[in-house]
Amino acid sequence: MNHPEIDIPAVKQTLYDMQVKLKEESESSAEARETVVLDQTSVGRLSRMDALQGQAMANAEEQRRQLALRRISGALQRIEQQQFGECIECGEWIGAKRLTWNPLVLKCIECAE
Repeated sequence: MNHPEIDIPAVKQTLYDMQVKLKEESESSAEARETVVLDQTSVGRLSRMDALQGQAMANAEEQRRQLALRRISGALQRIEQQQFGECIECGEWIGAKRLTWNPLVLKCIECAE
């Protein structure tokens, strides 16, 4: 049974909205993650370093987005399996306010500490 104090359709919509936003951000930042051209005749050394740093930051952000997408997928699976809101460690209900604030949490406050 899903958490009895949570509006599951609202949570599902929030999760779907988060998923769409993350996918859009991923698509819009694809160019920043492309390989940096290392041709010294067209780009100076400092400009290349800035480009490489920008690429590394874009790749790190993409990794965070992909992790968030996996966590969203997991939350949607828990909803379908009627396990949304159960602490993965102790099996007790996660606080409703905690889940409303962040539907991706997996543990109750006691187990998270």
